[in-house]
Amino acid sequence: MEQQKRSPYYPEIPLFLVLIPFISGFNYYLTYSNVKLNWWFAFTYILDTLIGYVAWLAVRKMILWFDKKLPYSQGFAKRVTIQFLSTMFIGLFIISFLTELSSLIVYGKRAHPSFYSTDLFIISIWFFFINAIYIMIHYYYKWQGTEQKVKVDKQKLQNGFLVKEGKNEIHIPYQHILGISVEDEFVALHASEGKQYFLDKTLEKIFEELPEHFFFRLNRQFIVNRNVIQGFSKLENGKISVSLKNQLALPEEIPVSRTKAPSFKRWFRDMA
Repeated sequence: MEQQKRSPYYPEIPLFLVLIPFISGFNYYLTYSNVKLNWWFAFTYILDTLIGYVAWLAVRKMILWFDKKLPYSQGFAKRVTIQFLSTMFIGLFIISFLTELSSLIVYGKRAHPSFYSTDLFIISIWFFFINAIYIMIHYYYKWQGTEQKVKVDKQKLQNGFLVKEGKNEIHIPYQHILGISVEDEFVALHASEGKQYFLDKTLEKIFEELPEHFFFRLNRQFIVNRNVIQGFSKLENGKISVSLKNQLALPEEIPVSRTKAPSFKRWFRDMA
């Protein structure tokens, strides 16, 4: 339950709750040469920090929206460019609007022109920094998830697969499985040394139990171990043909559909 409620960019919330007051103070240091520590300074500092929080929350909401509508997997450069420009625009707009509003309320006049020539330029640099933090957190979790997945796959690899042979159950290590195929109404597991076992599970259910690092479901009829894959060649309409190494259990060539071909290519290249 705690995992579901946690931010996908944890710990960015406590991080920015601390970082934004620091950014506000650093901006004061860069902007003003002589700062008097009095109640007026405290008031304006707190007000600017609150404006910073509002801008950050808007930027955060936009980044979460981009995660759903334009994930990094659809193009890193495109996502980063659009995210940087959009978040900077909305962030600077909110800060400008709230600064003007607070200036009219407190001073009875608009913000000083130096706010647009100096302050906004400094603030815009911070938005690059904020975006960079979110991107780094995203890819850190992605890397962490990949590492965890490899560990899980290695653990699965040590266990293997149980099959029935008559009244006996036989343990077959995953690395000894060449592939699994649907033949007529039967699902057959093809092991090394030409052995074959019939299973009472569907191909889909079996694939869920196999370590993804070593197995790929090419189509509705075949699951193959990457150790028997020699390569692939392109066919018409985006389809591909996967070539298998010399063995008697599976065909030498297995077609892969246009929709499944991109995921196979990524799997084959990433796991190489």
